[in-house]
Amino acid sequence: MIQVNMAHSIAVVNQKGGVGKTTTAVNVATFLAYFGKKVLLVDLDPQANATSGMGIRHSELDKGVYEAMVGVHPFPHVILGKADERLHMAPATIQLAGATVELVNLPRREYRLHDALKSFSHDYDFIVIDCPPSLGLLTINGLVGATHVLIPVQAEYYALEGLGQLLNTINLVQQNLHAELNILGAVITMYDKRVGLSEAVLKELYQYFPKKIFRSVIPRNVRLAEAPSHGLPIINYDDKSRGAKAYEKLTREILDTLRA
Repeated sequence: MIQVNMAHSIAVVNQKGGVGKTTTAVNVATFLAYFGKKVLLVDLDPQANATSGMGIRHSELDKGVYEAMVGVHPFPHVILGKADERLHMAPATIQLAGATVELVNLPRREYRLHDALKSFSHDYDFIVIDCPPSLGLLTINGLVGATHVLIPVQAEYYALEGLGQLLNTINLVQQNLHAELNILGAVITMYDKRVGLSEAVLKELYQYFPKKIFRSVIPRNVRLAEAPSHGLPIINYDDKSRGAKAYEKLTREILDTLRA
């Protein structure tokens, strides 16, 4: 049985790219901290978009999540953030791109993130893990290291492709590696009300996630799209924007769901 010594660890997962996965991870983590929670944001994606989205130049770092997973550095040594800050960052470095190959031959390869986190995870209320857009070994590590899965789904029909494969992977992780893993829910992202969400798409989503679709819907929003280029989460870039209000509402809904 896997134990993560903390209240909640959320892996943000979708193997399809461009669905707002990193935007969701960064902004949910930021709003959790805004609501008074102690949060660690873990960038498990070799593209390091969550790292750069928090204003950190990953190319200038000499250590990050990869070094912690392979045992070069203890995980607390790669975390960025001051002791009195509620949001800390475990960044990705360029070395993470080769992690899938290198992890294959390591013992407990699916548990490397879990094992690296377990000694200090009780220091946080939440750990939010931004997983890569694939179902490879890094994503498996993210799922094994989490207590819950949050799945961003773009508001269009083709974005539903692959969801069955993703849910099958989650099911295999539950059966073979981490029985306590729960699906927190799916959140509709990049929604354009001018286009609308067809009944067919919504119906299929409900088949995948009965009673597990968040009411909060993340809109397509210029300010939300601009924020990462400034190295800022939306609350720090434009807290009055529709994108900021949507992620604030989603984070409140996540907290309510976990309390329930």
